[in-house]
Amino acid sequence: MSSPASETAPVAAPGSDRPRTLLLWRLLALFYDLWPVLALWMLAGTVFTVAYTFSGHAQRENIAPFSAWQWLLWAVCWVITGAYATASWRRGGQTLGMRPWRLKLETRDGTALRRGQLWRRFAMGTLSLLLGGLGFWWAWLDRERLTWHDRASGTRMVRVPKR
Repeated sequence: MSSPASETAPVAAPGSDRPRTLLLWRLLALFYDLWPVLALWMLAGTVFTVAYTFSGHAQRENIAPFSAWQWLLWAVCWVITGAYATASWRRGGQTLGMRPWRLKLETRDGTALRRGQLWRRFAMGTLSLLLGGLGFWWAWLDRERLTWHDRASGTRMVRVPKR
C-alpha cells in the first residue's frame, strides 16, 4: 500500500529527474471549465440586463461599451469565476475540468488549502492569462515545473494516477 503523498506526486518525464509540467492537461482543464463558467456568466449577464432595463433605460438599449455597468458586469464575472474555482479547489482540490484529466491541487507543504491562498492563485492565474499565458508557459523553464500562480500561492498541480 502506498502513501497518499506518493500517489499524488508529479510524475517525472522518462529519463529525467524533473517533474512534468502538466501544461497540456492544465489547458484542457481550463477549456473544460470554460463551459460551467460561461453558463454562470450568462446568468449574471441576464441579471444585469434586467437590472439595466429596470433602471430607466430604454427597453431595447444595450449596456454601453466601457460604461460603469459594463465594468461592473466584468468585475462580477471575475468574482463569479473566482468563487467557482476557489470553492471547487477548497472542497476537493479539483474543479469540474480537472476531474477528467485527473488533476488535483495541493499545497507544496502538505497543509490544507486556505481561502486566501486560493484567491491569490486565482488572481495570479488571471494575470498570467491576460499576459498571453506567460505564467503557464513559465512552467517549462521552472526547475520544479511550477507556474507563476503555483509559486505565488504555495500550491502545485499534480496528476493523480488511475485507480
